[in-house]
Amino acid sequence: MNFIRIVCSAILCCAFFGCSPKPEFKNVDITGSTAFGKDFSLLDPAGNVKTLADFKGKVVVMFFGYTQCPDVCPTTLTEMQQVMTLLGPKADQVQVLFVTVDPERDTAEILKEYVPAFDSRFLGLRPANEAALEKVTKDFKIYYKKVPGTTPGSYTMDHTAGSYAFDPEGRLRLYIKHAQGPETLAHDLKELLK
Repeated sequence: MNFIRIVCSAILCCAFFGCSPKPEFKNVDITGSTAFGKDFSLLDPAGNVKTLADFKGKVVVMFFGYTQCPDVCPTTLTEMQQVMTLLGPKADQVQVLFVTVDPERDTAEILKEYVPAFDSRFLGLRPANEAALEKVTKDFKIYYKKVPGTTPGSYTMDHTAGSYAFDPEGRLRLYIKHAQGPETLAHDLKELLK
């Protein structure tokens, strides 16, 4: 009889408090990790400081790259555009942030044109200075390095290809692997939106 009461109590508790099963993510679940950054302070193309609090209530996908990237960055942004299409109306609850690791060339004007060209809801962010770039990349464990080209302005940037996802409460939840297909990422973002 006691067992039945315990089971009934557990069912009522879940119904009352909205218990839900743990999400089954396809990407790397880093929920609760203290090893990665929890916030940022970056400039939008208008020069306004943006932090994670500005996007509260939305799932935030944060990617580090640069606009002259020949492959990884445009591929990631295109994949994210496809994810937004798959999400349908829920896409308005997702904010994609592109953080440049090349502020020397990625001016506010360039970010304002380049990033929304993939989806008008996407936002390009840049650090205010080299110290801010070093801080945000260190906080999020992002590797980046300038690779000299044949002329001073033709360099490339090696950089981490993965992304991060925050839930609508601003908690860092996922490390997103590069180039796994939009369906996989759409699945995980739907889980975060529940």
